[in-house]
Amino acid sequence: MANGHAGDHHHLHVPGSTPVHRLSPDAKVAGLVLFVVVVALTPRRAVWAFGVDAALLVAIVAAARIPLRVLVTRLSAVVPFVAFAVFIPFVAGGEQVDVLGASLSTEGLWSTWNIVVKALIGTTASIVLSATTPIPDIVHGLSRLRFPAVMVSIIAFMFRYLDVVVDQLTRMRRSMTARCHDPRWLWQARPIAASAGAVFVRSYERGERVHQAMLVRGFDGQLPV
Repeated sequence: MANGHAGDHHHLHVPGSTPVHRLSPDAKVAGLVLFVVVVALTPRRAVWAFGVDAALLVAIVAAARIPLRVLVTRLSAVVPFVAFAVFIPFVAGGEQVDVLGASLSTEGLWSTWNIVVKALIGTTASIVLSATTPIPDIVHGLSRLRFPAVMVSIIAFMFRYLDVVVDQLTRMRRSMTARCHDPRWLWQARPIAASAGAVFVRSYERGERVHQAMLVRGFDGQLPV
């Protein structure tokens, strides 16, 4: 908290002076929302439309000069969702088709395609925004777009205290490991759940204290821009 950089998440931002970096934050936020909505509403069989979306994203990533390693590393966040989607053709009903000797559902294959392509495109677009726009600028952009003040405050505090909560989890895990308890296996779920509960209670109490301190200092529901 004492560190002036806490909560800014500078590690997400890739410094640069490209046209994408120089765009107004509110314009980039509005463009991201519009783009994601269009992708989400695209019919799953419109493969050509997803091709256009992907080509547009590739052009923007190239213009922003985002390193491929950074992009791939951050895209790994969608791996659990993609892994889940892979099993859909094996359990879905309807017409079956043979793929490499396995009988798969045609509807399940289209569902997997729909989930995977939309997750990758949407996540890549979000990565472009976070890599070319500092988090405080994104929050200010939301304010200029007349986003509800309560939601802007919640988002701002989420980024502000996310590192604090993660650091607390790391310290608790280190403490458990120092006491010869290495929580890795399923049968160790109980102490892990207890730790998560403790972090939740501490986070709630911290939020109450911070809110009371803000009220004492004249907070009226609007964060200063």
